[in-house]
Amino acid sequence: MATQIDKEAVREAYNDVRDDNTETNWAVFKYEGTMIVPAGQGTDFEDFKKMCTDDARLFCFLRFTTGDAMSKRAKFTLITWIGDSISGLQRAKISTDKSLVKDIVQNFAKEIVISDPKELDEDYIREELRKAGGANYDAQAM
Repeated sequence: MATQIDKEAVREAYNDVRDDNTETNWAVFKYEGTMIVPAGQGTDFEDFKKMCTDDARLFCFLRFTTGDAMSKRAKFTLITWIGDSISGLQRAKISTDKSLVKDIVQNFAKEIVISDPKELDEDYIREELRKAGGANYDAQAM
């Protein structure tokens, strides 16, 4: 059976993360049978990490504040989490199902696929966003 997505619920969670007037900085989307649905939202990065378990396959939309001395701005990333216990068939399916999520979650600076819990490091993700962000005017030693 083909995977479907709860478009309205996913869009609502996505817009909440993008909204500058909310403190929400992450939303996670999971599989419930053949349907992709919101699994949670929040403000604490550690709460987000707890959702990324060995038996989970998730799509995660996160907001980070990045920038330098000249400007601060919100940057967004789309993370595909694939736990170690996920079967080969489910791993293959997540790559095709990602297009359903990306039809709604369209604005992000960096897309990352993670299956190693060590890469679920806030500094690692922030650095990946910084690299994708272009110019950096911080004082730098030459």
